Amino acid sequence: MKMQGVYSAPAKINLCLHVLGRRRDGYHRVAMAMQRVDLCDRVEVDICEGAGVSVSCDGVVLGCGEENIAARAARLILDESGIDCAVHLTIDKNIPVAAGLGGGSSDAATVLMALDGMLGLGLGRGRLMELGLMLGADVPFFVFGAPAWATGIGERLDCLPELPPFCCLLVHPGFTVSTAWVYQSLQLTISDEVANLPRFSAGGIDVLIRQLHNDLERVTVRAHPQIDHVKQELLRNGALGALMSGSGATVFGVFEDFDVAVRAGELLVDQFGWKTFPVRPLP
Repeated sequence: MKMQGVYSAPAKINLCLHVLGRRRDGYHRVAMAMQRVDLCDRVEVDICEGAGVSVSCDGVVLGCGEENIAARAARLILDESGIDCAVHLTIDKNIPVAAGLGGGSSDAATVLMALDGMLGLGLGRGRLMELGLMLGADVPFFVFGAPAWATGIGERLDCLPELPPFCCLLVHPGFTVSTAWVYQSLQLTISDEVANLPRFSAGGIDVLIRQLHNDLERVTVRAHPQIDHVKQELLRNGALGALMSGSGATVFGVFEDFDVAVRAGELLVDQFGWKTFPVRPLP
């Protein structure tokens, strides 16, 4: 048995993120509009005779005792299938790490789907989403594979209404943010009833801009005021709206014209040295 496949693992942005309450198990109830974009990691999957899972991922430093989430995904699929083989993953990171863009979750989802296809398991999207949830709350969204309204802890997914044409400029100011720390620091003063929230609705670009919202922003900005600076510079350089994605530190600006987003990115790199990524949404 010897097989190889190469796959793209896209980043995501949160067009809105409401935190509704904390569950007894420590997870938070959320309501989010999630959109994949075309900034992607490259994931190479090699299967051969033998046993065990290994991973090469330059630029990612794990703490003592931690394991790459993509390796955990591969091991989970092998346990599910009962197939004995060796899997090696090579991940080229293009998505900034710990940046609110879901890169690790996307890598894990990509490995789940890749191995399901390569090994001919036919598990189906529903089962892959269940396995993904064992790895992290964002993983099912990347298996779902479409713009989604996410509730629960992020695992209950419905398709978003059709969004207007837009593009984004992602700006990473150069520091990482701990998602766990942001959620632990959030002072919950809002309802835990998703029914009280307006559903993310369709409309023109002006409707999209009005719905941009992130409850986590106020926590991250207190510790990192530069987030607000990035937002203001995006707006000053042509963005129609700007928002922090996830728990940060990436901020995205919404543009109607891709060329304008590209030029804004070039200016922000020259002026501030931030990393910028002009991106388009994936369907």
